[in-house]
Amino acid sequence: MTMNHESKAARPGETLLAQRGGPPGPAPDAGRPLDWTVFQGRVKDLLGQYFAAEGRRAAGYSPAFSVLWEHMGGTIAGGKWMRPKLVYLTYDAFAGRDWKACGELAAAFEMLHAALLVHDDVIDRDFVRRGNDTLGAVYRDVALGEGHAAADADHAGYSAAIIAGDLLLTGALRLATAAAAGHPHSGTILATIHEAIFAAAAGELEDLLFSLRRVSPGLEEVLNMERLKTAVYSFEMPLRAGALLAGEPAATADGLAAVGRDIGVAYQLIDDVLGTFGQSAMTGKSVESDLREGKRTILTTFADGSDPFGRALAAFRRGDTDVAAVRAVLQELGAQGYAVALAEELVGRALDRAAQLALPESLTLELTQICDYVLTRRS
Repeated sequence: MTMNHESKAARPGETLLAQRGGPPGPAPDAGRPLDWTVFQGRVKDLLGQYFAAEGRRAAGYSPAFSVLWEHMGGTIAGGKWMRPKLVYLTYDAFAGRDWKACGELAAAFEMLHAALLVHDDVIDRDFVRRGNDTLGAVYRDVALGEGHAAADADHAGYSAAIIAGDLLLTGALRLATAAAAGHPHSGTILATIHEAIFAAAAGELEDLLFSLRRVSPGLEEVLNMERLKTAVYSFEMPLRAGALLAGEPAATADGLAAVGRDIGVAYQLIDDVLGTFGQSAMTGKSVESDLREGKRTILTTFADGSDPFGRALAAFRRGDTDVAAVRAVLQELGAQGYAVALAEELVGRALDRAAQLALPESLTLELTQICDYVLTRRS
């Protein structure tokens, strides 16, 4: 008997990115600028087509696999779309006009973001993201509905999430490969997505190991971890990739990556502040989880060694006090002020770096607005 999945797997032309001329993503619109809203819509369409095509392909393997792809499509819903926008802004500023390739590269970074979030939820043992159930929560609930114990149901949810995250990573690489096909900088464009994945993995490992240490890491170590975990794939590499795709030399692309590095670390510092002092209703995440789970942030690292902080944190983890008491100690010690001041310093340095690059005026303006957003955001 011939297995159905064999015939499906033997038809790569059915998948969205099997060839450069496959089902349409963003149209080339050669020689014409493209508005961000229009471009974003086309990238969303491209991603929707990708998940639909892979879902049809998956149905040839098993019905359950097709259902997983349906759930995976939900992992790119919502969010700020910062990474695709950075690719777009840089590519547009340098007069790139192959919008199909730019759309594929932007989609690659958005899918990479989804993959890393799915895996991060497993690492953090979270079943809520942006105020909604995660993909893992769906499979946990299926297991609970089948009568499995809570621990086994959690394991089922995490396992499904790992599988989905792996598939999303593969999708990001496929999209980036399609974007770079035939480009003079194809190797260096692909290197940006590989570097983004590589650095994020290093940052996740550091984050994990820091939480196991009895001795607190230094502030520089925590800043480096936050750069690797977030800044590289969220800011450095999207800016670098957009410049390379537009045909800019490596020196310009590297200079933009350095700008992105400072903005990205500042973004994560403010994220740490919001993760402790923000409001869950606005941030979509718990303001207690980092403190309860021993996550090393710039705030806790700054306060580490202080007796009042040590006592407040221990009491909070025992359940003897609430998170407000820990917040109060952190504020009294100046941790929040330190983090915000450091973010402001990094943003200022980023803008100084940008000024030295003699960038197109439109890109300088956009980077300035992004820096303002980083320092004033509330979610």
